[in-house]
Amino acid sequence: MKMSRGLAAAAGIGVGAGALALTYASLYERVQYTLRHFAVPVLPPDAEPIRVLHISDLHMTPGQVRKAHWVASLAALDPDLVLLTGDNLGHPESLDLVSKTLRPLFKAPGAFVFGSNDYYAPVFKNPFQYFNPNHKHRYGEPLPTEDLHKILVDGGWTDLNNASADAVVSGLNVHFAGVDDPHFDLDDYDLVAGRVPKDTDLSIGLTHTPEPRVLDAFAADGYDFAAAGHTHGGQVCMPGVGALVTNCGIDRARVKGLHTWDDMLIHVSAGLGTSPYAPVRFACAPEASLLTFVPTER
Repeated sequence: MKMSRGLAAAAGIGVGAGALALTYASLYERVQYTLRHFAVPVLPPDAEPIRVLHISDLHMTPGQVRKAHWVASLAALDPDLVLLTGDNLGHPESLDLVSKTLRPLFKAPGAFVFGSNDYYAPVFKNPFQYFNPNHKHRYGEPLPTEDLHKILVDGGWTDLNNASADAVVSGLNVHFAGVDDPHFDLDDYDLVAGRVPKDTDLSIGLTHTPEPRVLDAFAADGYDFAAAGHTHGGQVCMPGVGALVTNCGIDRARVKGLHTWDDMLIHVSAGLGTSPYAPVRFACAPEASLLTFVPTER
């Protein structure tokens, strides 16, 4: 009898702790928007630093005004370049809010690729599906992709979905390439394949999902840096353990932050949003990153 009471008490404590953790994750941490700072040594010697703002995974839904205001306020950082790595939409009626959110940032040059939630709305999934790397994708209702594309291009940003481009940023010759979302097999690296041009000062690759096949291709072609999102940093992490899943082929150790990939540096953003069907974050606050590109140490 004593044993059963002890077990019951332990179970009650466990349920209570779980409820507190869920409340914290859903009501508090998922709106604790955080700006990360990283120094990224990729520039030629004697080059002046470049401030690059990396934004990913807004997953915007109607009414998320707090998130919209926070992201829009990042324009005050006066970045030299903005990189947007997809999953901007979380609902068919969130386009206007995304437009208002990003508009202040259009004063800086930018480049973007799309994620699956720029094409199709999220759908409910059993969270345990994420532990199965072979789970089938489910498509939600179509999103206003073409309208979003027009907003970004009219804002002066460059579409890198299976495309490449060249630009001068802060006096440096920058070569860009990107792929459409590998998570839904929309990537076609053959359309951008080839060694980085010789007269390039800085080369940047973009992908929504940091799939190894894409990162390997960028690295093999000699890119200095690649940016990605998609992982949400694991979204629900265990203190001392980190992410439990990455929802793609990248390893858990590189699920977020700045890392090396062969001779290339990569930055994986933990992103700013969540699926509306899983509105929680635990030990993984929503984020954007200010990347200060600096000269490589020789």
